[in-house]
Amino acid sequence: MGSKLIRYEEQLDLEIKKLPGEYLPNLLQIVRLFRESVTLKPAENSFSQGWKEALAGEGRPVSELWDGINAD
Repeated sequence: MGSKLIRYEEQLDLEIKKLPGEYLPNLLQIVRLFRESVTLKPAENSFSQGWKEALAGEGRPVSELWDGINAD
């Protein structure tokens, strides 16, 4: 299993190096969101985090969530 993990890390590293630098912030966000989606947290922790983000003004209006997404 260890050698497979290293192989995946090498492949990811190669793919990342092929990307133009301006796309790296978006890729980082995608990776973080993916990690968060596959690791379950207790509901209380998720609510607490969401509440902190809302109080800090880090949310986005629902009307903006689909901006730039082609849903045809």
